[in-house]
Amino acid sequence: MQSKRFTANDNGFICEHCGKEVPPLGYSSRNHCPFCLYSKHVDINPGDRACECGGLMYPSEVRVDSRKGYIITHKCTLCGGTRNNKYQQDDDIDLLIKLTNPYNR
Repeated sequence: MQSKRFTANDNGFICEHCGKEVPPLGYSSRNHCPFCLYSKHVDINPGDRACECGGLMYPSEVRVDSRKGYIITHKCTLCGGTRNNKYQQDDDIDLLIKLTNPYNR
C-alpha cells in the first residue's frame, strides 16, 4: 500500500526560532515561519508530521523556479537533512530576497 505524498495540515504554531505566533496559512499546509523563514523537521512527506527528528531547519538558500516561483531550501540543525518549500504569500519578502544572494548567507 502506498501512502499519500501530501497531507493537508494547516495549523498555526509558535515559531521555535523567533517566538512569533504563526497563523494558519488558509489555503495549503503551513511548513515554515513567514517572519524568519525557519521550519521544523517534522515531515517525511509534506504535512504528515511523521518525522521524529524535530530539529530546527534554517533557510539555507532560495532559488527561483520558473513554474513554482521562489523555493526555500531548509537544512536541519540536528540531522543535516534538507527540504524544499515554496514561498508563501505572507513570507517576509525582504528576507527572502536577501537569501537569494549567496554573499548574504
